[in-house]
Amino acid sequence: MRFATETQEITDEQVETAEPVALMLYNDDENTFDHVIDSLIDICRHSSEQAEQVAWIVHTKGKCDVKHGELEKLHPLCKQLQQRGLAAVIEP
Repeated sequence: MRFATETQEITDEQVETAEPVALMLYNDDENTFDHVIDSLIDICRHSSEQAEQVAWIVHTKGKCDVKHGELEKLHPLCKQLQQRGLAAVIEP
């Protein structure tokens, strides 16, 4: 499995809103399953089973919501996943 490095710029104004959003992970042709799983465990604090399930969903369906919550809490996680080369974005 590989993930694209496309990024989405998030403004400070968006970070200050408290509306629930989703941290999404998209499929690509760059990253391995192991890299994705390790990143989800390290950054999102997923269990190994949960991280593996997310990786398979992303691989088969093209995307998966990784976490839900407030933008100010998900924004740092999104940035860290992007820094590891994963196609992570925040969506409403």
